Amino acid sequence: MPQQLPLFPLKTVLVPGAMLGLRVFEPRYLDLVRECGHDGSGFGICLILEGEEAGATTTSAAFGTEARIEDFGAGADGLLTLQVRGARRFHVRRTRVRDNGLVVAQVEWCEPDPDDELRPEHAVLGLLLRGILEQVGGEHAAAPPARFDDAGWVGWRLAELLPLSDEQRQLLLQEDDPHARLDALLALLP
Repeated sequence: MPQQLPLFPLKTVLVPGAMLGLRVFEPRYLDLVRECGHDGSGFGICLILEGEEAGATTTSAAFGTEARIEDFGAGADGLLTLQVRGARRFHVRRTRVRDNGLVVAQVEWCEPDPDDELRPEHAVLGLLLRGILEQVGGEHAAAPPARFDDAGWVGWRLAELLPLSDEQRQLLLQEDDPHARLDALLALLP
């Protein structure tokens, strides 16, 4: 069933489970944050294909990720700062623009990844992720060992942490099958 979701287009791709820091200063996005805080909802982040992050309406990718606000504050410059986490993936079916310039999309939610184990041909990706997290640390470094055998989780963490282009991350975000996503990641490795 399609659902209405306000969009916050960015020149980055948010993947499920990843954290992202935002600075909010445009009135339309301050309104969005106020609405999300009032009703406990999230908003959509889509990659900007044409246009800039501030100012006029942009052309964005048709697939994005719901962002859930986990923390907020004020930066040294007095602007609102948010820490959001990627939740569900969605596909934009239609958009409309509110009077304040905020784009609201009619979206269909993508199916969540199944609880599939890594296949033998993807075992190297689980080892790669462990190695990256041992070096960089962060919130996922303390994940239970079973997570490193979860095909969906390993794929999203690598999509988050590897030095990929936004276009490469977007293609991974649009892939419904976690094993096909891992195949694509293997193809991107040198």
